[in-house]
Amino acid sequence: MWQQADPDEILQRAWTVGLPMRTRFRGVTLREAMLIQGPAGWGEFAPFPEYGAEESAAWLEAGLEAAWSGLGEPLRREIPVNATMPAVGPEQVEQVLRRFGELEAIPAVKIKVAEPGVGSFEESLAKDLVRVREVRRLVPQAGLRVDANGGWTQEQALRALDALAEVAGESFEYAEQPVAGVDTLAQLREELARRGVGIAGNPLRIAADEAVRKAEDPLRVARLGAADLIVVKVPPLGGVTRALRIVEESGLDAVASSALDTSVGLSAGLALAARLPKLPYACGLGTAALFEQDVVEQPLIPAGGVLPVPGATRAGEAEAGQAEAARMTAPSPSSSLLEAHRLPADREAWWRSRLREAHHALTGAARI
Repeated sequence: MWQQADPDEILQRAWTVGLPMRTRFRGVTLREAMLIQGPAGWGEFAPFPEYGAEESAAWLEAGLEAAWSGLGEPLRREIPVNATMPAVGPEQVEQVLRRFGELEAIPAVKIKVAEPGVGSFEESLAKDLVRVREVRRLVPQAGLRVDANGGWTQEQALRALDALAEVAGESFEYAEQPVAGVDTLAQLREELARRGVGIAGNPLRIAADEAVRKAEDPLRVARLGAADLIVVKVPPLGGVTRALRIVEESGLDAVASSALDTSVGLSAGLALAARLPKLPYACGLGTAALFEQDVVEQPLIPAGGVLPVPGATRAGEAEAGQAEAARMTAPSPSSSLLEAHRLPADREAWWRSRLREAHHALTGAARI
């Protein structure tokens, strides 16, 4: 059990790496991470630099669960995966989409909108509409979902979503975290319904992300009726086991998604998707395609719109109750790639100190 591992033991098993991004994403151009080898395989500790020790503790718990306990038993053999479109100009859209495989095989695209620092709301929305229109032109078969990362006010969200729904048409699956906060999200969902903003007579569906993973109570979204579905990321929720519990208790549909993980961390999101009782949407687990190079020889990049699940059953076995007890683990990093992407000494020292702080916060915290 990881609870018996002290920071010194964990750090003896850890590597710190920095992976260059192909395209700036969430303001990140170099994704730093700490990879930990445990008795059951590899785990990842990679909270974003601005996160404090308390918030980072859940990320450490997730990495230690993977490394010490493994990732559980899959219910399905492959996971449909959406492409992810950063806030790029229309001239870059096709290039980004092709990183996720053949265009006609892409089942869905998550499109970043409301990017900070690109001008006024009107200027930003105009760029978002052009981006969405170009994605729809290139992959007309794909479902479209937009992600604002809570970047709009309520009035801005109402205006933006009405315009985006018109451009995306019946391809529009849902809007992810258009506004910040649970209460504001609930108010927005109610107002969208009142105004009749939707697709083909159906209300526009709202997905909660930050309102789940950054909330002290991740189930409050469900209790307030603030969303139609939840986006579930393993690291900020403290591991696959805890994420599954939150999905079950919420009673909402869930989309497993990544936190800009390396392929080691992505495997935990893949395990979550493989263990969910139902999977109505393509999952946001294709972000390894955004890196110039990964830490494993065969990165978890989708082909034909899907990612295979290691250790999964043959088609139909899970439904027939014949699944073997195969436990999933993360792919092992390449020693040469670990060395090639190793962070300089000052950054490594920063991450080692950060892990100690997160471990102290974790071992003193009560987890649900």
